[in-house]
Amino acid sequence: MTATLQALLDTGPIAINLGLRDFAESLKNQGAPVIHVTWEPPAEIDADLASLLDTLI
Repeated sequence: MTATLQALLDTGPIAINLGLRDFAESLKNQGAPVIHVTWEPPAEIDADLASLLDTLI
């Protein structure tokens, strides 16, 4: 068994929460290690604006 795998088994997993902070808080309140990442889906844009952005990039 590798040292990395053994370290994971010794410490246990850490949850990574994307988006809704309440999910992370719920895990945290239960004593689970959790990392919260603030994330939201990209905004919708119309086809003309998307084309213009594609040209710029």
